[in-house]
Amino acid sequence: MSESEHDAIESLEHLGLSNYEARVFVALQKLGTGTAREVHRVADIPRSQVYGAADELEARGLVEIQQSTPKRYRPVSLDAARSHLTRRLEQEQERAFDYLETVQREKRGEETRDDVWTIRGRESVDDRTVDLAGGATDWVLFAAATPSSVPDELIEVLTDRADDGVDIIVVSENPDVLAKFDDAPFPVVQPVREPPADVMGRVLLSDDNTILLSVLADANLPGVTDETAIWSADSAMAAVLVQVVRGGIMSVVGIDALDE
Repeated sequence: MSESEHDAIESLEHLGLSNYEARVFVALQKLGTGTAREVHRVADIPRSQVYGAADELEARGLVEIQQSTPKRYRPVSLDAARSHLTRRLEQEQERAFDYLETVQREKRGEETRDDVWTIRGRESVDDRTVDLAGGATDWVLFAAATPSSVPDELIEVLTDRADDGVDIIVVSENPDVLAKFDDAPFPVVQPVREPPADVMGRVLLSDDNTILLSVLADANLPGVTDETAIWSADSAMAAVLVQVVRGGIMSVVGIDALDE
């Protein structure tokens, strides 16, 4: 079996097929049509397993069976197969996440919020930053040191929040970060004084009770993508940290800028 065929079979397994089903389906693509004996030879699986795998593939809408002696099997078109697998995957996803959303709603009623959470990896920090910004109802203060800390989705969310009447302000001493907000309908400002330390990462504060702080693994190395953040919301710790961090940012940006 070639490496590319192995990869294709593995991908079909990720889409929900068993190993035998994937190998039978690939074998039928090679044959066009075939009997269990022919599929067994091409797929290199026990002949006894071909029948069950083919029946499962028929149930999935991926194979047609000719009731002859012996039976012959034919795969549906690749467009039809892609459509069936995509639809099945979407249905499984909806079923799983419908349940998870129900569990999450029930759990929120019992959850204690006096926690500080740690997340690692730029994608995860991006997602949490966007999520926290999207939940703001009064104000948001966002600061970033590098353009890579400003995902496009965050710009969209902050713009939507501003359109809904939430006060937004973005702070950065990096011109490339400021440029990403050129069309923003809210203030985007540079510090009027040098920050007290060269902290590379991002800060998001909102509503006096939500905070996210992050640092890059090594801010002195270009291209570094590893990032670690802490965040907290609706907790006593978050309320204290918001006031401390906001005060620090005000000291380098200027109270007037924050009051715009």
